[in-house]
Amino acid sequence: MEAEKIIVGLDIGTTKICAIVGKRNEYGKINILGVGKAHSDGVSRGVVVNIEKTVQAIREAVAEAEKQSGIKIEVVHVGIAGEHVRSMQHKGLITLNNEDFEISREDVQRLHDDMFKIATQPGTEIIHVLPQEYTVDDQSGIVDPVGMSGVRLEGNFHIVTGQTTAANNIYKCVVRAGLEVAELILEPLASSAAVLTEEEKEAGVCLIDIGGGTTDIAIFENNIIRHTAVIPFGGNIVTEDIKHGCKVMKKHAELLKVEYGSALSDAVKEDVVISIPGPRDRPAKEIHKAMLAQVIQSRMEEIMEFAAAEIKNSGFENKLVAGIVVTGGGAQLQHMKQLTEYVTGIDTRIGLPGEHLASGMVEEVNYPMFATGTGLVIMGLDANDYRSMVQDRKVKTTKSTKSPAMHYQRSAGPRISFIDKVKGWFESTLSNTGDFIE
Repeated sequence: MEAEKIIVGLDIGTTKICAIVGKRNEYGKINILGVGKAHSDGVSRGVVVNIEKTVQAIREAVAEAEKQSGIKIEVVHVGIAGEHVRSMQHKGLITLNNEDFEISREDVQRLHDDMFKIATQPGTEIIHVLPQEYTVDDQSGIVDPVGMSGVRLEGNFHIVTGQTTAANNIYKCVVRAGLEVAELILEPLASSAAVLTEEEKEAGVCLIDIGGGTTDIAIFENNIIRHTAVIPFGGNIVTEDIKHGCKVMKKHAELLKVEYGSALSDAVKEDVVISIPGPRDRPAKEIHKAMLAQVIQSRMEEIMEFAAAEIKNSGFENKLVAGIVVTGGGAQLQHMKQLTEYVTGIDTRIGLPGEHLASGMVEEVNYPMFATGTGLVIMGLDANDYRSMVQDRKVKTTKSTKSPAMHYQRSAGPRISFIDKVKGWFESTLSNTGDFIE
């Protein structure tokens, strides 16, 4: 896998667990080699609630992806989400101490790494540190300060935190399924990599990813992520509303939502009657499509009102030149685009990952529900490319004794990454309890 730079994205969701295998071609597009999907019974609102069921579902999804791709999967890039995810803004500052006061890549990295040392709430850890903009001495609004001269470097950062136990449980499930975790990635970041264009991120855009248990929000402007949030409602609560509102079993409620559901009752012009088999020895139940749409719209409207409130609170309500992009399984509801525009008053499109795909199983994954899995593959490939670039730079610096970069080796040593901490917790638990992995 490493030789060909093949990446596997593992999306552990509330309704499904999906494994996607892909690699980048010579034109920068993604070739999808295999897709595996399994029903998720052990996850609720993005958080693992049953280890064994989640492990079994991961094994099923990975086995299917291996069969389709013909590749033995050992390492995966895993998405993390859930209502425990929080975000905040923080400012950092360092003083340059090199000889010519020119800001190097190592100085910027040192400022970035310092953000991982800030205090967080008990039981939480920093998942991502996302730079917003920099200030060199008194000059603000700088996107990339490398090469500039100055004495003081400041940075504004968007910091994403997650619950330690939630991350540990995800890691535990993946390891017990016989896999290694390369990276834990915030799911809205992965989805944005799959469905947003660079032009949209530059102009200003809001991503709304409607999953089974949660709805994730990410706002971009000037190619920088400005705001993230998690709404603790998703497609599953719509299914529950249909179950109780139409008095049908859960499996029939899900089928009604997927096959006949509409997010806008006014758009249902024909009042079709749908017949649902009743329980044993009971007559079939007839459901009016218009009534079904009313049940769905009331809940989806509520979710979109929460999203609109988050957009307003972010301060970027009037800066979304590219509007809203809705993705995730909930985006597959009919008339979801129209409902979003009706509630928010902002232009909307449905986000599909197909733009980044070149060949392979494009038709199979070109749906909003596969946005996160595809994005995990893209971000995994980007991380590989970045590591290769850094390694090449280190090799060149070592060979050249005249390189100015030699002055910047006083910077702090490498920090302990979030995934390394999770591995440490897991290994410590194993040693303390005597547990073992089959």
